[in-house]
Amino acid sequence: MDYLNSVKKQFAYYKLLGEQTMDQLPDEALFWQDNSESNSIALIVKHLWGNMLSRWTDFLTTDGEKEWRNRDEEFEPDSQTREELMARWNAGWACLFNALNSLSSEDLQKEIFIRNMGHTVIEAINRQLAHYPYHVGQIVFIGKMICGETWKSLSIPRGNSKGYNAEKFAQPKRTEHFTDERLR
Repeated sequence: MDYLNSVKKQFAYYKLLGEQTMDQLPDEALFWQDNSESNSIALIVKHLWGNMLSRWTDFLTTDGEKEWRNRDEEFEPDSQTREELMARWNAGWACLFNALNSLSSEDLQKEIFIRNMGHTVIEAINRQLAHYPYHVGQIVFIGKMICGETWKSLSIPRGNSKGYNAEKFAQPKRTEHFTDERLR
């Protein structure tokens, strides 16, 4: 269960980073594309949503690449509002957390399939724990480009590392983990 609790905290942390980025942006910036080959934040969210619904629906019993998923369509613009975008964002994450919350420690060594390839449950979770932060990083990068000088850092702001570290090392060691602190 330590593993499951840890991954839930990691997923929650990256969900938070995406939300903190999108909160800094005006609505129109969510749909901005640098060029026809780049993705807007809205397209990245749409892709994450499609992937999450496909991977986490009936997680233990059906292939993670559902027949109803149309991955190519995830990269075609269709959302017009922040509300539509956030509804997808929240639906995808809810599907993921519902699936994770339904797992027991006994489930972790079970085999599931993604595109007909076997994965232990742990491997499948780790696969998504690498995939989603990759895309959240893209969201953050786009947000930083759009905001420029008005960007509010989601971690230690530039030039503050020494002071931040001094503050942390001045405190006694804690059993609290990184994600515990960030999610407060």
